[in-house]
Amino acid sequence: MGLESNDESDVELPTPSDDEIGKKQATLEMEHEAAIEHVREAFADAGFGTAVEFSVSDLLAEKIGADRDPYYILGACNPEMADRGLDMSPELGGLMPCNVVVWEEEPGRQHVYHVSIMKIAPLLGMAPNDEDWDELVADTGELVEAAFENLDTA
Repeated sequence: MGLESNDESDVELPTPSDDEIGKKQATLEMEHEAAIEHVREAFADAGFGTAVEFSVSDLLAEKIGADRDPYYILGACNPEMADRGLDMSPELGGLMPCNVVVWEEEPGRQHVYHVSIMKIAPLLGMAPNDEDWDELVADTGELVEAAFENLDTA
């Protein structure tokens, strides 16, 4: 548990484990644009559509002149899982879509990162912590696991 204090700087919150937030990561040995396409296809093959996508690095360059290495967000969504989740927790929309991030560690080497909104939502008080939600977490976890296994085909 965290420390109680009137000064917010003294409050220590527990850090959830990678498993508690459904953290998944992969490294792809390919160019950035090829990695984006590969991730898009890997998630599509696992049942996800791409609801939104954009280059954060391009956006920041345009808006504030930032010079960042390539950084891209794919907003993945499995409609059936999204519908089930919203039935149980309308607040879940505040975390949607499920982001998959691709950033360039170095030329020819891309990092793929994802955390599970379904696992995070109960930790944030945005979803129930019950058997129905656990079933949804398990189902979406299987899909994400399949998507990350698809990345191995690079």
